[in-house]
Amino acid sequence: MIVRRPFRLALLAALPLLVATACGERRPQSPADAPDTSGASAAAQLRQSIETATFSPPAPDSSSTGQPPVSGPVTPTSPTDQPGPVGRVLPDDARPDPTLVRVQVLLDRTRFSPGIIDGLGGQNTRQAIAAFETANGLTVDGELDPAVFERLTSGDSGRVLIDYTITAADVAGPFIGTVPSDLEAMARLETVGYADAREALAEKFHMTEALLDALNPGADFTRAGQPLVVAQTGPKSLQGEVSRIVVNKAEQSVRAFAADGTLLAFYPATIGSSEMPSPSGSYTVRAIAPEPNYTYDPSRVSYGKGGGKVVVPAGPNNPVGSVWIDLSRDTYGIHGTPEPEKIGKTASSGCVRLTNWDVEQLAGAVKAGVAVRFT
Repeated sequence: MIVRRPFRLALLAALPLLVATACGERRPQSPADAPDTSGASAAAQLRQSIETATFSPPAPDSSSTGQPPVSGPVTPTSPTDQPGPVGRVLPDDARPDPTLVRVQVLLDRTRFSPGIIDGLGGQNTRQAIAAFETANGLTVDGELDPAVFERLTSGDSGRVLIDYTITAADVAGPFIGTVPSDLEAMARLETVGYADAREALAEKFHMTEALLDALNPGADFTRAGQPLVVAQTGPKSLQGEVSRIVVNKAEQSVRAFAADGTLLAFYPATIGSSEMPSPSGSYTVRAIAPEPNYTYDPSRVSYGKGGGKVVVPAGPNNPVGSVWIDLSRDTYGIHGTPEPEKIGKTASSGCVRLTNWDVEQLAGAVKAGVAVRFT
């Protein structure tokens, strides 16, 4: 990868980084067309339910939901770095669960990232809960239970949703409409920006577009001045400097530690695949590059269909997202993604993929020489 905009490290300007990963407002036209307030009412009820959500244990079996219990294993490699087995949280469902929205926002604010906030739960939320349990001396099973809920809510009584007004900067773009699916088409763009303001706003507040829509029915996301209800997410910065990063390939996670061993953050991740696994062993951070371009060079990588060298310009929907953390293993790095909802659910070409907001937070606390261990 050739980085156009170096960040803090002067050496980056001379460092070729070859990336190894495929890493209108609605108005009634007549009295007969008066707006249906049911959507606004449902959104107001959803907001109230999220703010006042309490813990209700999941059903002991699948009879009440028609869905099987949700579970997922975690393979620990050491007691200090990894949690234990992960159990059931709540069944996944098509509609956001108010309790899970509240829990996911609070996890995000405590730097135990659930990935994207969707109110649906799933493996990333289970992993975040397990990491939170480990850090707080709770029984580690990855389940949302009274102890986890009480610890989260007692430690943070702030509102989980806030009012936000769309700014001129939010709608300024550049937006590119449909994001191309192939590298050659991407390479012809000036920037691989967000498709539209709706996508940009959802990512700004770490939410799925579906949840953003559910909380804001009928909103015109293209209009500066439009009021919205959004998640009140966590701080953009870590409270401390990262000294060590542990990448757990089996668990699909990244942990950042301070020099004294304090866990600073947990992030769900997409890490390699069976065909193109991530490396094992210990490496170091070589450099950090925000807004990286992406270079596909078939002479340097072992995946792809050949062809010629392609350089894709920077942008949040670039294949490596908004930040590239370069590692001492050539062509490997920790980077962002154009599809935050797929973190932990798809494969990568060997690199470590986080949501854009998670990798931005991590990169802000990392410098050259930080140890990175793959387990």
